[in-house]
Amino acid sequence: MSNEIVINATPEETRVALLENKTLTELYFDRKRDRGILGNIYKGVVEKVLPGMQAAFVDIGTEKAAFLYVADVIGQEINAPFPEAEDEVESVELEGEGDEKDGEEGAETSDGSSPPQGDESGTVIARVKRKHHQNIEDMLKQGQEVVVQVSKGPIGTKGPRVTTYISLPGRYLVYMPQVNHLGISKRIGGEDERHRLKDIICRLRKPGTGYIVRTVSEGMTETEVKNDIEFLDLVWQNSLKRRDKLKAPALLHTDLDLVFRTARDLFTKEIDRFVIDSKPDYERIKDFVGTSLPSFASRVELWEKEQPIFEAYGLEAEIVRAKNRRVWLKSGGYLVIDRAEAMTVIDVNTGRFVGKKGLEETIFKTNMEAAKEIAWQLRLRNIGGIIILDFIDMKKEKNKESVFNTLVHAVSTDKAKTNILKISDLGLVEMSRERTREALSRVLCEPCAYCEGKGYVKSPTTICYEIFREVRRLSPSESEKKIVVSAHPTIVGTLQEQEHHGIDAIERSHHKKIILKADANFHIEQYDIYLL
Repeated sequence: MSNEIVINATPEETRVALLENKTLTELYFDRKRDRGILGNIYKGVVEKVLPGMQAAFVDIGTEKAAFLYVADVIGQEINAPFPEAEDEVESVELEGEGDEKDGEEGAETSDGSSPPQGDESGTVIARVKRKHHQNIEDMLKQGQEVVVQVSKGPIGTKGPRVTTYISLPGRYLVYMPQVNHLGISKRIGGEDERHRLKDIICRLRKPGTGYIVRTVSEGMTETEVKNDIEFLDLVWQNSLKRRDKLKAPALLHTDLDLVFRTARDLFTKEIDRFVIDSKPDYERIKDFVGTSLPSFASRVELWEKEQPIFEAYGLEAEIVRAKNRRVWLKSGGYLVIDRAEAMTVIDVNTGRFVGKKGLEETIFKTNMEAAKEIAWQLRLRNIGGIIILDFIDMKKEKNKESVFNTLVHAVSTDKAKTNILKISDLGLVEMSRERTREALSRVLCEPCAYCEGKGYVKSPTTICYEIFREVRRLSPSESEKKIVVSAHPTIVGTLQEQEHHGIDAIERSHHKKIILKADANFHIEQYDIYLL
């Protein structure tokens, strides 16, 4: 199996593609004009405290105030909070400090579970499980200054979500300066290696601080650990210095750009090639890899061919396909992906596939292929929230079970958390997928200005009949001899051809001539009626 990272870097935009066995699986964008804020650290001001929601809104200088939930606020009663595990991270007891319990789960780590967050990639945020509950009004007051980190960027109409528990990701470690805790990724095999890493961290870390040892740390030297610790501590100390100097709201720290985040978080031993088409960025990555990952240096390549890198890899066509509502399957069946306000619905259809053995077999094969394609589309398009999958109805229970197991297996490689329920009697699968960033459709597209995002406009016949009703409501007058109707050319054409009998009837009943005027500047649903 061959895995590659392909980067197209231009002055205005950086695009990163992750290919697994030559198949595009993930896409990330970083636009200079609209750079994401996930992982940024701010000095903010509490705007409102809402006891009824046990939350507060914090002004961090962005367009919308940030949402701060009570569980994300460091309380004075809390000595050693435990971040919730979003990946398999084993907590390690730190003797003599805090009250951690061996075996309790640790913090989220970005290797394996937190992919680059689109234009906000690789940022690791500790999500805290509070051991004691306090009321938000006892912890925060309006006008209070507070240092927060963006744990979830703005999505749709929602503003960013923030936390007071700071997490700073490095190549090998995730630094939590306010948490007395040590977690080691369970993907690091071998007890001897785990004990070695634990001993190194315990010797080098400052008392009262926390670290997550990431999967890529396996085999790292003490010097590499020390360098990562010193770098992350320097980042935190610089943030504190800016906090003391700047007036809120102010940005204290921003994460690395997408190119460096990709090298830091995605460039693992599973990646065979790291190809980039920008000479300056190539040199930066070579220096970084040469210092931090010398064994990976030969995998970094500069794309120097005339053909654009994304075109050569066939990625431009895949991006276009990822925006389509209809997705064709190899068999001839297809998916229809519709996004609503609260959920995404994916419908499976046999399409051109007619099968050979019988209807049940045709449906089963279509559903099996669809299950694999759906898992890929969810990951590629970064569809999150509630998702309803409408598989074609199957009669045999063993077929339903096979399709469900195929779906579960297909999403098992997805780094976003998913929860899937069994296929219902109606052939529906209810599932949820963690929202980590904006869906691809929201990054690349915007609602249609013509239909105002509805996805449809009134039919010409409907508009013509609306015009008839409006004209009939006019009060006849002796002084005006004509009724003028201005409308879009399509509507005028329909009135003159298919609906001319209605025009004639109104002219007879109102004893007035109806004049139709076509105006190409009119919206198709727009019309104007007046007497002349």
